[in-house]
Amino acid sequence: MSPKSAGDSGDLFHEPISASPISNESEAGSNEAFPSSAPLAARMRPTTLDEILGQGHLLGPGKLLRRTLESDRLTSLILYGPPGTGKTTLALVISRMTSANFVSINAVLSNVAEMRQIQDNARRLLRRSGQRTVLFVDEIHRFNKAQQDILMPDVELGSIILVGATTENPSFSIRGPLLSRSLVCELKTLEENDIIAIMDCAIRDTDRGLGKLSIVLTREAKAHLAKQASGDARRALNALEVGALTTPPDSEGKILFDLKVAEESCQKRMVQYDWDGDFHYDTISAFIKSLRGSDVNAAIYWLAKMIYAGEDPRFIVRRLLIFSSEDIGNADPQALVLTSSAMQALEFVGMPEGRIILSQLVSYLALAPKSNSSIMAIDSALDDVKNQKAESVPTHLRDAHYKGAKKMGHGVGYQYPHNFPDAKVDQVYLPKDAFYYKPRPVGFERELLARLKNLRTKQP
Repeated sequence: MSPKSAGDSGDLFHEPISASPISNESEAGSNEAFPSSAPLAARMRPTTLDEILGQGHLLGPGKLLRRTLESDRLTSLILYGPPGTGKTTLALVISRMTSANFVSINAVLSNVAEMRQIQDNARRLLRRSGQRTVLFVDEIHRFNKAQQDILMPDVELGSIILVGATTENPSFSIRGPLLSRSLVCELKTLEENDIIAIMDCAIRDTDRGLGKLSIVLTREAKAHLAKQASGDARRALNALEVGALTTPPDSEGKILFDLKVAEESCQKRMVQYDWDGDFHYDTISAFIKSLRGSDVNAAIYWLAKMIYAGEDPRFIVRRLLIFSSEDIGNADPQALVLTSSAMQALEFVGMPEGRIILSQLVSYLALAPKSNSSIMAIDSALDDVKNQKAESVPTHLRDAHYKGAKKMGHGVGYQYPHNFPDAKVDQVYLPKDAFYYKPRPVGFERELLARLKNLRTKQP
């Protein structure tokens, strides 16, 4: 096949697939399409199911997706997962295995006219020979709602079998009707052992890999590359290739790829993170839940990951302000005060020194006593306001500061608490009995609980 540039979506060993229909007789997934000058990650792209590593939950023996592919009974699929997990690779393997006509496009470069042409061709092919068309859409989340809706009639009728690849959560990026007609397959981040196995194959392979070079890859270097890859095989292979090709061989012609070479090849480690997608929200979710669970070490780790990835510290502090009231509240009133102070300090100091302020704050909040009484109280009251009879303000509590108010009885009978011992007087503040705030016997709320009980015992 003749690759046509389709952008880089970040999938495992990504090289663009032809945007023209591919017949079954063509070498749809052949690595012959990649010359020796192509990146190692492209040359080493798997071409069979057995060569794909790390997705045993989908492609292991007896698994649904594997059975579907081997029996050539493919249904519409949404391949969802982080960069480097094999979405495009799996699409290439499908193109080699299916008896259907295979067409590939990239959502960034495609347009409505191209989509209409593909649909027309698919319908004619189905009428003429009964052969269906598999349409692979890379970066399908880039399609807007209208573009996704264009696919619906043909997916519904079966003239097109959709295979979409996305790094975005399909629950948010794919239209519901299209999603309900597709099997969503989540590809997992590769384990370090999988990355190591891929690098070993690249070093041994004399045709596609680096087998013609005499590379001595030390155990420490291999482990470092696998760890720094963060589950992305392409990243590991890119570092392996750069290190191998730039390290001069010794007198015996051997290239020593040790830990020093590995560290130079990787430079700064990249972590999987985005600012408007799953990694962003999943990480902040783990961070808040670790704080709520009083696991200070876990909370510090997730904080470090966000800082390293370049997360906006203002976003972190905003979430900590909410946490201070929602999950700590009056169990430690200083939590909100300290968080507000940290917010001001961050604005004054900035990063990277602000990491110290954040670390102090997070360690304090993680170890503080926890109570959700404040949020439970307001949500319970809001529920009453929404679903029950709206209570009128008692006449004696109404505003009496304007002319004519007293003639209507406003404020008449109100007793000023400071005129009584302990600033406490029994009078109606709410027409009905309601108990919204229920302090817990933890931290400072233990004192508030005692006060509340004391006030209730003094009521007639």
